[in-house]
Amino acid sequence: MATVTFDGATRIYPGTERPAVDKLNLHIEDGEFLVLVGPSGCGKSTSLRMLAGLEDVNEGRILIGDRDVTDVQPKDRDIAMVFQNYALYPHMSVADNMGFALKIAGTPKAEIRQRVEEAAKILDLSEYLDRKPKALSGGQRQRVAMGRAIVRQPQVFLMDEPLSNLDAKLRVQTRTQIAGLQRRLGVTTVYVTHDQTEALTMGDRIAVLKDGLLQQVGTPRDMYDTPANVFVAGFIGSPAMNIGTFPVADGAANFGKAHVNLPRDVIANIRPEDQGQITLGFRPESLDIVSAGTQDSFPVVVEIVEELGSDAFVYGSLTQDMAGTRLSSGAGEAQIIVRVDPRRVPAKGETIWVRVREGEQHQFHAASGERFDI
Repeated sequence: MATVTFDGATRIYPGTERPAVDKLNLHIEDGEFLVLVGPSGCGKSTSLRMLAGLEDVNEGRILIGDRDVTDVQPKDRDIAMVFQNYALYPHMSVADNMGFALKIAGTPKAEIRQRVEEAAKILDLSEYLDRKPKALSGGQRQRVAMGRAIVRQPQVFLMDEPLSNLDAKLRVQTRTQIAGLQRRLGVTTVYVTHDQTEALTMGDRIAVLKDGLLQQVGTPRDMYDTPANVFVAGFIGSPAMNIGTFPVADGAANFGKAHVNLPRDVIANIRPEDQGQITLGFRPESLDIVSAGTQDSFPVVVEIVEELGSDAFVYGSLTQDMAGTRLSSGAGEAQIIVRVDPRRVPAKGETIWVRVREGEQHQFHAASGERFDI
C-alpha cells in the first residue's frame, strides 16, 4: 500500500498551447478511495494516465509512496489499471485472463492458481473460471477485469470509467461492489468518472477538475455543503443547483419582488469588481412552496414534473414579471428546479410560489465565481 502525490504535474500535448493538466497538486492517502470527476475534456483521464506512466509529465513530478515515478516505466510502477472496455482476451478463459499478468511476470503456476481462486471468491466468479468472456454478462466481464487487477496485489488501483459500458441497474450494483471491495482490500484507489453520482456515492474524497485545473478537493459532504466556486456548485448534486446573479440592495439580494437576506459579513466582503451584485445558489430542496403572494416568494410555471417515488422534482420557468432575472439550473437558462412533496405534485402548467429557505443559500462573488470566504 502507498500514498500517491501529484506535485505540480503538468501535461501539454504536442501542437497545443493550453495544458491538458495544469500544475496538479494532489495528495492521496494510503488506502484512500479518491474519485477524479469533471466534464469531458477536463483532464481527469490524462491525470490517471500520467500516474500510470502512459502519458509523459512535462513539468512537476509524481510520487507513489516516497518513490518518484515520473520517469519510471509503467510496468515498474506497481500499479494495476481497470479500463472502461474490459480489455479481456477473448480466446482465454476467465482464469487465464485473471492470471495472465502473473504468468508474464514468471510467477509459479501454483501461486497464480491460488491468487486467481482467492480473487474469484471475493468477486463471486468461482463458477465462471473456465468460461470464455463471450459467455459472460457485461457486469461479470467487468468483475473479471477487476480480478485481473486484484491478483497482481499492486500498491495502487487505477480505474478509468469502469462502469460506463454497463446498463443503469447493473451500474448501481457494480458501483456498490467496487466500493465495498476497495474497503475490504484497503488498496489506494484513484477512480475516474464523469458521473457525479458515482463520485458522491463511492469516494472517500472527490477531486473536481475543469479545463485541466483542480477546482476543489474534499469529502462528498464538503462538496455538497460548501462548494468552492460556481462551477463545483453547479456540477455536484443531482438535480443540479439553481444559480443566479442578482443586484444587492438594503442588505439583500433582489430578484423581482423577492429578497434573500444576506449575512453582514457577506455584504462587507462584496468586492468592487462585483459591481454591486452577488451570485447565489440554492438547491432544489432549499426551496419551500408557499401560498401566492407570500413575502419574498416568486412564481414558477410548472413545465415538467419528475416523479421518482420517494421524491418529486418540478422543472419550471420564471413568469413574465421575473423577466431579466439571470437564473439557471441543470435544466437550462431561466429554468428552476424545485423539490416537492411526492404525494402533492402540482400539475403541468400550474403556477406555484416558492421561497428560498433562510440561511440555505450559497454565496459567490459575481465577478470571479468564488465562494465568499467568511
